[in-house]
Amino acid sequence: MALTLRSSTSFLSPKDTIGLKTPNHHELFSSSSICFGQTKPIRAKNNSIIQATTTHHQISHETVFTSVENKHHHAFTSSSPHATKHDTRVPVFVMLPLDTMGHGGHLNKPRAMNASLMALKSAGVEGIMVDAWWGLVEKEGPLKYNWEGYAELVQMAQKLGLKLQVVMSFHQCGGNVGDSCSIPLPPWVLEEISKNPDIVYTDRSGRRNPEYISLGCDAMPILRGRTPIQVYSDFMRSFRDRFSDYLGDVVVEVQVGMGPCGELRYPSYPESNGTWRFPGIGEFQCYDKYMRASLQASALGIGKEDWGKSGPHDTAKYSQFPEESEFFKRDGTWNTDYGQFFLEWYSKKLLAHGDDILAAAQGVFRGTGAKLSGKIAGIHWHYNTRSHAAELTAGYYNTRHQDGYLPIAQMFGRHDAVFNFTCMEMKDGEQPEHANCSPEGLVRQVKRATKLARVELAGENALERYDSSAFGQVLNTSRSDSGNALCAFTYLRMNKRLFEPENWRNLVEFVRNMSEGGRHKRICEEFDFSGSELYVGLVKANSVNKAKEAALV
Repeated sequence: MALTLRSSTSFLSPKDTIGLKTPNHHELFSSSSICFGQTKPIRAKNNSIIQATTTHHQISHETVFTSVENKHHHAFTSSSPHATKHDTRVPVFVMLPLDTMGHGGHLNKPRAMNASLMALKSAGVEGIMVDAWWGLVEKEGPLKYNWEGYAELVQMAQKLGLKLQVVMSFHQCGGNVGDSCSIPLPPWVLEEISKNPDIVYTDRSGRRNPEYISLGCDAMPILRGRTPIQVYSDFMRSFRDRFSDYLGDVVVEVQVGMGPCGELRYPSYPESNGTWRFPGIGEFQCYDKYMRASLQASALGIGKEDWGKSGPHDTAKYSQFPEESEFFKRDGTWNTDYGQFFLEWYSKKLLAHGDDILAAAQGVFRGTGAKLSGKIAGIHWHYNTRSHAAELTAGYYNTRHQDGYLPIAQMFGRHDAVFNFTCMEMKDGEQPEHANCSPEGLVRQVKRATKLARVELAGENALERYDSSAFGQVLNTSRSDSGNALCAFTYLRMNKRLFEPENWRNLVEFVRNMSEGGRHKRICEEFDFSGSELYVGLVKANSVNKAKEAALV
């Protein structure tokens, strides 16, 4: 018998959506049927039979250094009895919807979620990733944590044999690419922001950004007597204590949020209210009083008081191009003594922020068996220009003459943290010519940097993609031909489109390819899927008639 699932349009109930933005339809499970058929054998062209339901793969990653063995093993690879240092298999995780948890802290649509996770398991997926939202967990007040919805999800994953990557999401959800719902910072934090607006990032025009607390006040007791770093540490410690029985076994990775979208960067390209449009260069975020005080102190320290009065005066606006700015143009201010001073200060502040948070996380999770990771944004537009303006405003001091990713990788290495990077699915030829993009060049640079720093590299796709071309590009970048190979890949994201038949088949093929280290490039050419129901999709009427339906609402 088949189990047919009818799900509503979102994991949020109607009462939870009050005050939220209209969800993006790509993030929702529409009112459609999802069918889990009995597994049938897949017949290969040579008439051999392969069971359709894939087995759980125990994964390890390829050792990328020939002279010194890389000892930084990913937590979920260590239990494999067959893992070797030459194994090239790459485990695949799938991100859950942003609204997996309701605003009351409960797991939305648990039966629908369970059915979806069963499907992922059948496809050979290693596990799932979920955001642990600061704005939901510590919503009721300082040090008052609600982990109940997450506990239900963790137990569900354990029963199905899936692993979890949990993101400590200290940022706001809403206002960026792919954000389909609104989850602000905790109400008590927003109260403190209203009293002291300088505790959030501020641009040259005085525009405040409430996505994330400014790193300028990391050491200031601005959150009811606690510093932001202390608040993040207490949050992570609460998570550790609540899930101590699952860490290292079910919860194999804790990704530490360090900025907007959980990425270690400044919010230099916010999409909310049309502030920024691709491929704009963005703006520096150093105008709150804490950042200004730091800049002034740094300038005084080298005897250049005038350099500390403000940020650069000759930069362009958010959506402009490098050549429209005296600072970012080909031989602009960025390449002068002043420009180098400012960019070093700006980027080192970001590095210190990441260093402090990862140090705190390492202190919390040491000995638990869970791996730490952090995420870096794949800012690929204007990469082919000399100044790399969009990277500079985000805090990555990466130019034609300067490697901005090696220092980040080295910092990650000090905390034995995985370097998680986006835009793994992108090709140069798919990008608009006027944007001077090179996602492939950027990925190659990051792979080299992480290899030099002896840091594990994991990947994500930056945008929702379901086509075989995108999956093929990820497969290519997962190898170690031009630097570090991937130790894991997290696919963005589980939603209704993923379960459409063609998209689902592409995912199954991709997971298979990654588990085989890329040896099987075209599964659909090698196997006949015509008699198999190894997919979850929109069910045709004749399939529904044969199925025993269970309406899960």
